[in-house]
Amino acid sequence: MAAVCSLPRTPDLPTLHAKLQELLRFLRGALPISSAHTVDFYTESLWQELVDLPPDGVLAALREAAAEAGPREGSGFIALPQVFCETSQKLLSTEAFALAAKHYSVQSLGLCTPFEQLLTALQVNKEQRTGENVKAIKFMNTKKSHEVQAMSELICSIADYCGVKQIIDVGSGKGYLSSFLSLKYGLNVYGIDSSNTNTHGAKERNRKLKKHWNLYCAQTRGDAHGLALKMPEEKKVQKEVKCKGDFESALKNSHVTQDLSADVLPECSKLAGSVIRKWQGNLHAQPLEHAFSLTDILPIDAIEPTSSQVHNTKMSEVRKQRRNVTSKPSDSSIYSPLTSFITADSELHDIIKDLEDCLVVGLHTCGDLAPNTLRIFASKSEVKGVCSVGCCYHLLSEEFEDQHKEYAQENWGFPMCRYLKEERWCCGRNARMSACLALERVAVGQGLPTESLFYRAVLQDIIKDYYGITKCDRHVGKIYSKCSSFLDYVRMSLKKLGLDESKVSEEIIMDYYKKYKPRMNELEAFNMLKVVLAPCIETLILLDRLCYLKEQEDVVWSALVKLFDPVQSPRCYALIALKKQQ
Repeated sequence: MAAVCSLPRTPDLPTLHAKLQELLRFLRGALPISSAHTVDFYTESLWQELVDLPPDGVLAALREAAAEAGPREGSGFIALPQVFCETSQKLLSTEAFALAAKHYSVQSLGLCTPFEQLLTALQVNKEQRTGENVKAIKFMNTKKSHEVQAMSELICSIADYCGVKQIIDVGSGKGYLSSFLSLKYGLNVYGIDSSNTNTHGAKERNRKLKKHWNLYCAQTRGDAHGLALKMPEEKKVQKEVKCKGDFESALKNSHVTQDLSADVLPECSKLAGSVIRKWQGNLHAQPLEHAFSLTDILPIDAIEPTSSQVHNTKMSEVRKQRRNVTSKPSDSSIYSPLTSFITADSELHDIIKDLEDCLVVGLHTCGDLAPNTLRIFASKSEVKGVCSVGCCYHLLSEEFEDQHKEYAQENWGFPMCRYLKEERWCCGRNARMSACLALERVAVGQGLPTESLFYRAVLQDIIKDYYGITKCDRHVGKIYSKCSSFLDYVRMSLKKLGLDESKVSEEIIMDYYKKYKPRMNELEAFNMLKVVLAPCIETLILLDRLCYLKEQEDVVWSALVKLFDPVQSPRCYALIALKKQQ
C-alpha cells in the first residue's frame, strides 16, 4: 500500500461531532414535519398543526429554492427562531427553512471528498490493467450502467492501492457490479446475495454473456490480451470483411440468440443490427484504423469455452490456439455468485473457503446490510478496505425507535456511532422513509405523485369516519394506476382492505372529494417541505456511519464520496475506508 498521506485529507472526528451537533439542533425543530405520515394528513390536520403559512406561498418559495443548484455557501448556523416558533413549534419562514435545509446537506457541510481527486490519489502508481480501455457491453439500463462503471473504477483503484485481488460484493443482486469487476478489471469477485433466485440468475446472466461473446466475437478479437494483431493492411481489410460476413451469417442461423434472457442482454438484437449497419456504412467511409470493432463494446475477458463452441473443423490451428488461450480465465479473474444471508457476525471463512486479503463492497445495499458491511470491514482482519453505497433507509433497524420493545439486538442499523448513541437519537421510520425522497429529481421536474397521495389521504378520512379505524395496518398498494376516478379508487381500496363498501354511498364519497379538493395544495406544499428536508435526514445517517468508521482504531483513512449523478441515482454517496497496513 502506498503512503496514506498521499490520500486526500478528510474531516477528523471532532470536526464531524461539531457538525453533528449543529445538524441535530436543526432537526429537533424539523423532525415533526419529516416524521409525519402523508396518509394522516387530513385526519390529523397536519398543516394546521405544523405550519403557520399559506400553502401557495410555501410551494412557490420551495420550488424556487429547489431550483437553485449547488451547495449553499453559508456563514454558519441559522437561528432556530427564524425557522420555527419557539412556543408552537410551527414553521414560520419557508425561506429560512429552505436555507437551513440546504446548509445541512452533505455537500454544504463539506463532508465529501471529491471523486476525481480521490481517483487521482489512488492511481498515482497504478499500472493500467489489460482491457480497461474496452467499453462495457450495454446489458444494463442507463442508471445501472452509470452506477456500475463509476463504482467499479473506484473499487479497482482501491484494490490496486491496497494490493488485493479479491473482492466480496455483499448484496450483489443480479451481479452487474460483480460481473463488471471480474470481466473488465480482472478481479476475483465473490458476489453474495441472500436470494437464491438472484444467485441463480446472476450465474445464468454471466454464462450467457460469455456465450454471446464467444459466438459473435471470437473472430474479431485480438490476441490474448485484447491487442490488435499486426497484419498487412490488405489482410486486415479481408479479415474485417470476412468477420462482417461471418457475423451476419451467425445472426441468421444461430440458435443462441433465443437463449439470451431479456434481463441479460435486452439490447442484443438492436446491437447486432447496429453493428451490421455501422460496419456497412463505415468500412469504406473512413480509414481502417478507425473502423468499428466489436472490441469497442464488449468486455475483454468474457469467454468461457464450451464443447459446442469448438466444433468448426475448418478453423485454422492459429485460431484454435488463440481461442484456447483467450478463453481460459486466469485464477484472478473469476466471478462466483453465492447465496448467504449476511449479518455483522457472519464468518467470511465459512462462506468463502479461499478467503484472502480483500475488499468488501456493496452497491445499494438495503437497510441494515449497509451498516453491517461497515461492521464486517471493521471486525475482519482479512478485509483491508470497504466501499459501500446504502439505500432503503426506511428498512434500517433503529435502536431508540420503540422504547417499549421487548427484544434487544446487538447491532442496530441506526445509530452506529458513539455520539448519537449517547444522545439516544431517534429518527423514526417515517423520517427515514422521507430521507429516500429525491430532491434533485423534483428540482428537474420529476415531481411527487400528488394526486395519488391526495386520494390516499382523503380515503383515510373516510375510513376513520365510517369504519372507526384511526390507524390502518394494511396498505392499498398501487391501486391508483388502475383507477379512472376517485370514486373508483375508493371502491377498489375498500374492497382490498376487506371493508364493507355498502357503508358509504357514491354521494358520500364524492362529498369528501369536494370537501378536500380545494385543500390539495396544502398536501402538495407539505410534501415539498419533506422533500427539501430529505437531504438533511440522509446527511445524519451518512454522518453517523462516517463517525463510526473514524472511531475504529485500525482504520487509517475514511471518507464520504459522491459517486453518482443524483438525478440518475439519488442514493449517490459511498462510504470508503482503509485499514492500516500490517
